[in-house]
Amino acid sequence: MILKVKVIPNASKNEMAGRIGSTLRVRVVSPAVEGKANEELCDFLSEVFDIKRSMVLLRKGERGREKTIELTGRSEEEFLEVLDSIP
Repeated sequence: MILKVKVIPNASKNEMAGRIGSTLRVRVVSPAVEGKANEELCDFLSEVFDIKRSMVLLRKGERGREKTIELTGRSEEEFLEVLDSIP
């Protein structure tokens, strides 16, 4: 499954911050320096979707706040179920 994500670095805790249309907003603790926020984002998404870290791939947006993430390891229905629980 492909996700569009807007990352908000330097947050007080890792959390889902809701959705804007089809874009998922995620707050991460790490700063946007040397890829730390990207790593934190991928780690957090693997926890949220209950998949291995290696199944979360950053496809686009390595240096920007808007990213395209590919999730594998589960069916699209299972991913959509988790996404539907996010306000």
